[in-house]
Amino acid sequence: MARLTRAQQQKRTRAAVLAAAAEEFGERGYAEAKVDRIAERAELTRGAVYSNFPSKRALYLAVLLDSIEPPDGSEPPPALELAEALGAFARVWLERLPLTGDTDARGHLRLRSLAGVFDDERGRTALARVLRLEGLLLGRALESRAAHRPGARRVRMAELVLTLLNGAGHLAAAAPGFGDPFDAVRACRHLAGLDLADAWDPPHLPYITPAQAVRDAWLPPAGLSDRLTGRRIAFDNDGVIAVLGTGRLAAAEEAVRAARPGEQVAVAVVTDDPAEIGRLVRLRIGDLTGCLRRVFGTDAWPCLRLVLDDDATALATALGIRGGDDTEAAVRVRAGTVLARAEGRGAGHAVAAAGDLAIRHSGEAAR
Repeated sequence: MARLTRAQQQKRTRAAVLAAAAEEFGERGYAEAKVDRIAERAELTRGAVYSNFPSKRALYLAVLLDSIEPPDGSEPPPALELAEALGAFARVWLERLPLTGDTDARGHLRLRSLAGVFDDERGRTALARVLRLEGLLLGRALESRAAHRPGARRVRMAELVLTLLNGAGHLAAAAPGFGDPFDAVRACRHLAGLDLADAWDPPHLPYITPAQAVRDAWLPPAGLSDRLTGRRIAFDNDGVIAVLGTGRLAAAEEAVRAARPGEQVAVAVVTDDPAEIGRLVRLRIGDLTGCLRRVFGTDAWPCLRLVLDDDATALATALGIRGGDDTEAAVRVRAGTVLARAEGRGAGHAVAAAGDLAIRHSGEAAR
């Protein structure tokens, strides 16, 4: 029998740890689970577990990530009006609610619950920022279904929907049997008629530093994947790339709103802690986009791209941007050339709002 290569052995070990961890978390819950018992279940040493996952939290997040089913590649769903789209999204999201007979621990796994997992300020802050990005992604999808009010912002509506659904999930875990998921679906449908006076006017944007005109050659990394559509990303056209740390994710909308019609905006999410915070972002975004694709298909964000994990780090490095949790930087690119750069608060807006003429004039003034 041929001996396994080191990579094959590592893959087998990782799979064994994940399977054992899923059993342990499913039986005892996150708080009561023990890494020593997980090692025993996998017939490995404690060190072997920690060589693959640096903490129990990182391992729990990996188990939840492993539970997300990939898109089935079926035919695109039919286009729905706003109210129907809200109801369909709610139904898909609520499929995760615990089943009759599920134990508390098993129900938490099914919900992909993070209750009690991030009890530190850094983790809670990162989760809040990720939710802002989730609101933008759902909001943009809803805007694509709002034909009767073209151009209307739907992010506040999206955030309200996510608040309602996450609350329903939390109650399902904390008070099993309370609440009717069909009522939650009906409530989400009715939100389509709610006027939230959703305006886009952040007070700091008029005062941000303008983008700097540059002419830097760059080579886009090959094989980058868009987490919204699952497709490869090409940077051969004019567009904006915003590199945002997990502490700055609310700034993604600034670049999206300032971009010209039809212009591609790519958001690359970077972090100092890929094992925990990086997995948190991937879990939340993977979970949400799985629901969104089933309702809206992959064409709800024709000009928005999202890059995570190693792809985001590679993209930031290629652009000469150091990525960390507090990073906020952006560039405008065209055909292998960086035409503008900005860093700090409002960087994405500064670059996206600076058209070619403004960039050219800025460059001439600098000379």
